[in-house]
Amino acid sequence: MQTEKKSLVLGAPITLEDFVSVARFGRKVEFSPAYAERVNRSRALVEQWVEEERVMYGVTTGLGILCTKAISKDETVQLQENIILSHSVSVGEPLSVERVRGIMLMVLQNLGQGYSGARMCVLEKYRDFLNTGLTPYAPGDGSVGYLSPEAHIALVLLGRGKAYYKGELLEGAEALKRAGLEPMELNAKEGLPLTSGTTSATAMAALALYDMLNAAKSADIVGAMSLEALKGVINAFDPRVMAVRPHPDQGRAAENVRRILKGSGIIEKYAGSRVQDALSLRCIPQLHGAARKTLEDAKRTVEIEMNACCDNPILWPEAGNEAVISACNADSAYVGMEMDSACIAAVGLAKMSERRNNRIIDGSISGYPYFCIKEPGLNSGLMIPQYAQAGLLNEMRMLATPSTIDNTPTCGNQEDYVAMGYNACKKAGPMAEKLEYILAIELLSVYEVQQFVDPEVSRAPATAAVLAEIGRTVPVMEKDMFLHPYIEYLKDYIHSGGLIRTAETVTGALS
Repeated sequence: MQTEKKSLVLGAPITLEDFVSVARFGRKVEFSPAYAERVNRSRALVEQWVEEERVMYGVTTGLGILCTKAISKDETVQLQENIILSHSVSVGEPLSVERVRGIMLMVLQNLGQGYSGARMCVLEKYRDFLNTGLTPYAPGDGSVGYLSPEAHIALVLLGRGKAYYKGELLEGAEALKRAGLEPMELNAKEGLPLTSGTTSATAMAALALYDMLNAAKSADIVGAMSLEALKGVINAFDPRVMAVRPHPDQGRAAENVRRILKGSGIIEKYAGSRVQDALSLRCIPQLHGAARKTLEDAKRTVEIEMNACCDNPILWPEAGNEAVISACNADSAYVGMEMDSACIAAVGLAKMSERRNNRIIDGSISGYPYFCIKEPGLNSGLMIPQYAQAGLLNEMRMLATPSTIDNTPTCGNQEDYVAMGYNACKKAGPMAEKLEYILAIELLSVYEVQQFVDPEVSRAPATAAVLAEIGRTVPVMEKDMFLHPYIEYLKDYIHSGGLIRTAETVTGALS
């Protein structure tokens, strides 16, 4: 995907693709007049109620179990800075640039709904961070759903913390200076909404989900190519079979395989040679369909969350209906449970890919030379990439243990139930990457085994196009060679959407 030239104008609902265009590809953001009007209206209510010294959680009271502690009008500004300082306690490796950019975008979406009360100038500063390429440094470990990574990000508003600018990690004040920006002082009801909410969990979920959906579609292509290389039975993908078990995503996966293999001389030549294939081949529609449904369900939930107000407290500035309610839209159970499920779906796709790959490299099953090499024994060929798949799968299975089943009370038992959605969303990114690697290794085997497939029989035009594209970079393996660069190339080919684009030049848009 190329960087968008036209800015994304915030003020209306955005899509997963809109989100990724900003977080990953650097698209700039602007605010619509409606966005600014909503923010300014809610801010006016905050200032009015602070002046009147009304009770507002986290503004004229302390936080959590300390919500019974009153904060005077003169202390409201200090409270907001204290929130940022005291909450900046996440540790470990920093979140990636695209994850931090995504979190800032989610903060803008969250507070821009008009129910939070932050000043427009605060949101403009995050907009400027995104548009100038200034990215705060935020350690990624130690969050139950929100608060700490967001606080590290907000530190840079104050000229504190650290930030990346033009590839260099700098002190916050220096990063601001080089970007032509000034530090600012937070005001009442600003430190809390910058840290509270599901913004970090949602941002990480959105990035991972985008990659998982891309990988799921890529899995249809790679799986179809394995089916062809192994002289598979296409009957298992018959529309009549799908119609009597009418899960839409199962039918779409089967349709994708049929379209990818349309015109395959191999499939035609070996039709009827056996009654059925092993499950890793004939069950592609069923497993891929189930995984895709899970991911699509997650997408619907994540897009709702991206366009919601997940602050606490929430205020309503409408005349005659003015109110401030302390509730719990900051709970991360929705995105957390969806991403726990998405991680399980990713393992399903990965475990089938590894089994298909094993069928290609095992000479007793495929009928081809062991490990797709002419002289096995002297050469190991593709023996060890399957080990890598096994190791990756082991990691994925460990990560697939749901995070949201855990509960460790916090805040003096005021928060006695904790969603733990943050880690569910955080682990989803590595899960997507490991799935891409496992598919890449299967694709490597599909490519290398072609030297042993009957050259007199034609490939499907779509698979032939993919093989030709891979052949521009990956050599035919006649003896052992350094495989790592080609695994990385194929992983990037999948991650970038290149595999899908190559196939779709022949098939048209796949389901």
